[in-house]
Amino acid sequence: MQVEAAIGQQIARLREARGMSLTQLGEAVGRQLGRAWSRQAVHQAERGRRAFTAAELAALALALDTSIPALFITDADQIELPGRPVPAEDYRAILIYAGQDTPVDGIEELLVAVHDIARVLSRPALARLVKIGGVADEVAEAPGDVAGDAAGRHGR
Repeated sequence: MQVEAAIGQQIARLREARGMSLTQLGEAVGRQLGRAWSRQAVHQAERGRRAFTAAELAALALALDTSIPALFITDADQIELPGRPVPAEDYRAILIYAGQDTPVDGIEELLVAVHDIARVLSRPALARLVKIGGVADEVAEAPGDVAGDAAGRHGR
């Protein structure tokens, strides 16, 4: 798959996930670039039929509320650059490593979410509920459970 087609598929996926029309995305890109993209220009971009300038990639990332590396994400087995095809592993590696001080798309949000979950799980009331749930599971799995014994006695 050509890199422009991979970017185009990702633009289409992100646009649809955000409930934007082709026209709305073109207008949002236009607010960043100073000139709107037509519906047809967005369609051409999504089909991989255009190369992108750095400014256009930045405008697309802002309009779609994502990062520039996220625009390059694909499941393709290889990406075709003008000089040669690049294996998927090498292509993914350039997207993952962004340098020490550069955030990787989604990772910061994931770390914040994990931290928030840890805070919620450390609350005393939740810890008590977890203990109660554990005891309930142990009682339910006990070999001579009370409910099973009672049902057996009434069935005789």
